[in-house]
Amino acid sequence: MTTARAAHEQALRGAAHTALAAPSIFNTQPWRWEIDRERARLYADRRRQLLVADPEGRLLTVSCGVALHHARIALAAAGHAVGVHRNPDPADPDLLAELTIVGTHDPSLAELQAAAAVARRHTDRRPFTGQPVSDATCHDLIIAAETEGAHAHLIDDNHIAVLALAAIKAGALQLSDPGYRAELADWTHRPPWSGEGVPTETTVRAVPRRVPVRDYAPFGGDTMRPGRESDRGARYLLIYTDTDDPDGWLHAGEALSAALLAAITAGLSTAPISDITELPTTRDELRTLLPGLGHPQVAVRVGYPPPGEPPPPTTRRPAEDAINPRY
Repeated sequence: MTTARAAHEQALRGAAHTALAAPSIFNTQPWRWEIDRERARLYADRRRQLLVADPEGRLLTVSCGVALHHARIALAAAGHAVGVHRNPDPADPDLLAELTIVGTHDPSLAELQAAAAVARRHTDRRPFTGQPVSDATCHDLIIAAETEGAHAHLIDDNHIAVLALAAIKAGALQLSDPGYRAELADWTHRPPWSGEGVPTETTVRAVPRRVPVRDYAPFGGDTMRPGRESDRGARYLLIYTDTDDPDGWLHAGEALSAALLAAITAGLSTAPISDITELPTTRDELRTLLPGLGHPQVAVRVGYPPPGEPPPPTTRRPAEDAINPRY
């Protein structure tokens, strides 16, 4: 029994290490893991919350949901059946999920492919090429997301203008807010050794696109060359939920993770889009795009990457800072 429990603890630690690769808003990595021989507990790290862009902690929770799905996929691919208890303690809202190993599991091809995609996935802020992403591929991404307790809606080409205008409005309103500008400067000018934030060299200066993206370098700094593309072939998915509460937010993150990994498996590049849901006014506008009732949580841009070297990966903080940290 002791040997089995020790093996379970090792597997849970390995899954938490895998989850460190998860994307998060402003690369804040707003999670911590507490692991013993019985379970892995995922906590929200409120010290890393964006108080201006994310005052409710909604996108913090979505980010933690991505990490949760990464960990689940790592365990499934390693042959472990996993029990998941989300938001298990009403008295501790920072405890978002508990994972336990409950038996063996025969991983599916999709799980193995998703686990392999974790290491290859990097947010690609460059404009994608004109090669169109097929409806069939988009359908696969939607199915992947829908299995995680949330929904994904493919934005029709006729509605891209609504998405673009929401992005333009979000950018203008946020950059006019001194508090947001200070928060942006803080998380794009972190020291390299910190392993957190969005270094400007992983961003692209503003160029014409179908849908504008967040300007991470309005104050200057080294950025990637944008190339000659303009996202002509890109497609846009909107992750939404039935409820607008921590449980829904966590499921939205898991759905986002599933869609991102399915896209990487299909040979696409990806970039989550959260700025359009950070402001109530633009988030309300996105509701008009949904096929029914729901709460927009985050969008994702997918497409074929331009030729040449891929973008540099965004750094991650040391594992000991996020797994059983001593603070």
